[in-house]
Amino acid sequence: MNWIIKNISKLEYHTNLSVLLKPIEKDIQNLKWLISDLEFSSWNAENLPINHEEDYFIISSQEMKTICETKTQIVWGAFSGIDKNLELDTEKIKTPYAEGNAEIWKNGNLQIENSKVEIIAWDSSYTIVKFTEKGMSDRFKAYFDEAIELEKYKWKK
Repeated sequence: MNWIIKNISKLEYHTNLSVLLKPIEKDIQNLKWLISDLEFSSWNAENLPINHEEDYFIISSQEMKTICETKTQIVWGAFSGIDKNLELDTEKIKTPYAEGNAEIWKNGNLQIENSKVEIIAWDSSYTIVKFTEKGMSDRFKAYFDEAIELEKYKWKK
């Protein structure tokens, strides 16, 4: 239930959230998002609900939809989708990150406990998507047939 997208036949550019989240858009309505390690390029950055003042920030599903509706390329970043009714213990959060994190290439280990989905943008070259729920994973893979199982992908370090 862990995927990597290397070739982007359905995406105009890597980690294009508006397309990437399309197969699970009904599921993500029930999530809030912890976002960290973010570098992006956008044609509408002033209207995005992004807080560069913090190591991480949390946005609602509606705010995530706002990001998805803009032409925004995520270059680096970690997006953790968590049940919107779950209280997060901010004292225990270790900030998720992509750059320099060898753990993201391993199967199953989401960086935020109780995440339902984790999206990792890796240098505009790869998008890693991890799920804890099989149904979400199956819908994602059915839409992105070019997605490779993470454990079968061999990244050359």
